[in-house]
Amino acid sequence: MNSTGALRIYSPLLPASGLDSYISYANSIPLLSLTEEQDYAKKLFFEGDLSAAKNLILPHLRYVIKIARSYSGYGLGLSDLIQEGNIGLMKAVKRFNPDIGVRLVSFAVHWIKAEIHEFIIKNWRIVKIATTKAQRKLFFNLRKMKSRLGWLSKQEIEDVANDLGVQPSEVMQMESRLNAMDASFDAPSDESEPSFVPAQYLEDKNTNPEIALEQNDFSERQQELLHQALENLDSRSRLVLQARWLTDTKATLHELAAELGVSAERIRQIEAAAFKKIKSAILPQTA
Repeated sequence: MNSTGALRIYSPLLPASGLDSYISYANSIPLLSLTEEQDYAKKLFFEGDLSAAKNLILPHLRYVIKIARSYSGYGLGLSDLIQEGNIGLMKAVKRFNPDIGVRLVSFAVHWIKAEIHEFIIKNWRIVKIATTKAQRKLFFNLRKMKSRLGWLSKQEIEDVANDLGVQPSEVMQMESRLNAMDASFDAPSDESEPSFVPAQYLEDKNTNPEIALEQNDFSERQQELLHQALENLDSRSRLVLQARWLTDTKATLHELAAELGVSAERIRQIEAAAFKKIKSAILPQTA
């Protein structure tokens, strides 16, 4: 069972039509008895019956809502948290072996929280705040503690480090990240208020006036040298270059050979010699 496919099949998993109505719908679905759960789980696990998967998922939507609500303090939409939790629920249902001797809800909690954690880590801040497994564990545990304690004292930092098996410096670094705010690179839309954003004071080397002037002068000088070199060519060499490279419809060697009454190989030689003369006229000036 593909989780993306399951989302398309089971439209009730998407709380987009209205969060309140979705929650009411999820809470109205009767819970499964142990016998019913075992029956559906065996049909899915051993027979691949997708209708059994649906019958397992829908009664457990209420648990996803409950877990998602416990993460409402991260500033992310409850509907988004629920949807990510639903993905975790579907992954759990897919892997649930009825013979392991536990109820599906106990097995699914890990998967539901894992998906919600991943979503929070990716979306809580513009800059990723935790990248390793240890940092993620520290992030969620430390944020929960800080909601009660505010800034941690030295002793509290050491206690947290001991509890989570990390260095005090890692706790201090994560605490700093938690208290930092994202800053916009560009100025805000409201220009009536003074602002100091990176775009106002970072050096932009791409618009250096001196470099721009040098590049412009170099380009103009190259154009002048090219025109002079073309003027110094004999008429036949100039005709070949113009027909081969300076028109929208490029002439072939054989077409020019027929026009000038020579072989195609001779046209190629004239072209090569003309390029050599132009190169020798331009390069000494740029050295």
